Amino acid sequence: MAASSSGYSNMLFKMRNYAIKSQTLCHVDTCNLIIRRIWTSGSKNQLQPKVQTKSLPQMVGVVGLEIHAQIHSRSKLFSGSHVSFLAPPNSLVSHFDASLPGTLPVLNRRCVEAAVMTGLALNCTINRMSLFDRKHYFYADMPAGYQITQQRLPIAVNGALVYSHFEGRRRNQVVTKSVRIKQIQLEQDSGKSLHDDERSQTLIDLNRAGVGLMELVMEPDMCCGEEAAAAVRELQLILQALGTCQANMAEGQLRVDANVSVHRPREPLGVRTEVKNINSVRHLAKAIDYEIQRQMEVLQSGGTVLNETRAFDSKSGNTIPMRDKEGLQDYRFMPEPNLPPLFVYESDASVPGGIDPTQAVMIDRLQAQLPELPSVRRARLVEKYGILREHSFSLVNEDGLMEYFESVVQMANTEPRKVIGWVMNELMGNLNLQSLKVSQSPISPSALAELINLVESGHISSSAAKQVFQEMWKAPEKTAAQIVKEQDLGLINDREELQRICRRVVDSHPEEVQIIKGGNKKVLNKLMGEIQRETKGRTDPVQIRTILECMIS
Repeated sequence: MAASSSGYSNMLFKMRNYAIKSQTLCHVDTCNLIIRRIWTSGSKNQLQPKVQTKSLPQMVGVVGLEIHAQIHSRSKLFSGSHVSFLAPPNSLVSHFDASLPGTLPVLNRRCVEAAVMTGLALNCTINRMSLFDRKHYFYADMPAGYQITQQRLPIAVNGALVYSHFEGRRRNQVVTKSVRIKQIQLEQDSGKSLHDDERSQTLIDLNRAGVGLMELVMEPDMCCGEEAAAAVRELQLILQALGTCQANMAEGQLRVDANVSVHRPREPLGVRTEVKNINSVRHLAKAIDYEIQRQMEVLQSGGTVLNETRAFDSKSGNTIPMRDKEGLQDYRFMPEPNLPPLFVYESDASVPGGIDPTQAVMIDRLQAQLPELPSVRRARLVEKYGILREHSFSLVNEDGLMEYFESVVQMANTEPRKVIGWVMNELMGNLNLQSLKVSQSPISPSALAELINLVESGHISSSAAKQVFQEMWKAPEKTAAQIVKEQDLGLINDREELQRICRRVVDSHPEEVQIIKGGNKKVLNKLMGEIQRETKGRTDPVQIRTILECMIS
């Protein structure tokens, strides 16, 4: 009886441990497991103790973004200096950019229109009046000792960016989310400090000083690097579609600061760190995910997360500390005395008398100029061509791919869903393998359409067409028809010859034939593969299957 009681107790403790483990894995906030009194016939005093175990919910990441988008304009925000990425150092610097005494800012209308268009595309409220401020801080590449920005009343507020990313085991489930946009403000960029470690000196290039920026402040509505990367990529596409920013991150036209913290659900947000100047979408995802994991490990080990600025090291994949932010920095914001309030108007009718309407920024005009945005473009592709939603993301997100696809569709004598297969599998497969852009493809849309038409007209099989595609990739000067003729890849249409080939394969595979006769039709695919290899893909799979089924039945 004692042995029986001991075995029962062991079983109870195994059940308890399993229950606690299961509830912990499912992230249940609080799990209470009570072992009730168990009486056995051997003893009335075998009272099991009451055991209570609590499991804290798992920590989650919280991510907000501050994005600096360089406005696509020929000149700077407050001066007439040209904007060029590859210009010689300090060759594009006006007296105002260098902050010489007596110089005054003159607002660039193009930059204002770009900010308004961006705000409209992101569903923001456009402030009819906005103000400029001075933000004081002292860097060598900020010659005035302050930056002109819009701290108190920015040009656009309270918007939203809708973005999507993929989930699921096969990464084909489209999940759509939204992040709130707190504000969009106009401001100056700083110059560039070039550090010469060998000579222990720092050189200053003021070409970038005064270039117009839009700072977009996103609320902390994201939870991981993947979501942040998807949001930035969508913003990048929107800005490029609008033409308000070229958004080339490699050239610094789009720079991201990520504010990252961790906490447990229903608890206050944790101390955040800021990861500065991330210059690629891939690095952004890695930096955020690393920082979330780092902060979790610090807290789980009993440490404290510091309020600090960090940088992402792309070589190691780590974030490294730059400076702490524990002391509140006083930027001594003050109204910009040399710039009056900025007014934008709803329409011609709202422009006050005495103001030239041609010189005013009009919201209704800019609204009418908005192009087809990425989300609308994807919906159109799905509706017009009947393609999968995940394919529409690939077409829109890859620069030039949508135009390539639509060109092939116009020239190919087949349905768009067959064209998308060639574009996504063959074209993109080869481009990704060689790290090429769509514009660098050796196969033009017309050449691919010619190949697809050969398949649709019955001149070659789909498997032979894939061989032709690879040959065209190697020798783009040759047409699909030339390669088919040179390598004798035309479809075998002689039924008697096809029957002889099928008979030969059937006779040489008696075991497979018996398995097929036994009801396993999948083995038929093996025989079809043998025929394709023997004929170098020059047979129609549908026709071959029909012949084989007649022979074996």
